[in-house]
Amino acid sequence: MFSRAQVKRVLQRVPGKQRFGVYRFLPFFFVLGGTLEWIMIKLRVGQETFYDVYRRKASERQYQRRLENASETELQPSIK
Repeated sequence: MFSRAQVKRVLQRVPGKQRFGVYRFLPFFFVLGGTLEWIMIKLRVGQETFYDVYRRKASERQYQRRLENASETELQPSIK
């Protein structure tokens, strides 16, 4: 495990402290986020990616809402 002093030393070596301050780490997090997004799109676990599961779950929720709305309209008496 890293000690606090070692982590501090590594963080001090990242260039741009005077000009950018804490924002000098932004490119690292941008690349990390892009890599995570790429993995979620491309990596298949079994036959599905993260977005396949997301779309399926969203579709199931939408279908469930439609069923609930349809049952509510059937229960309400028609008012004229």
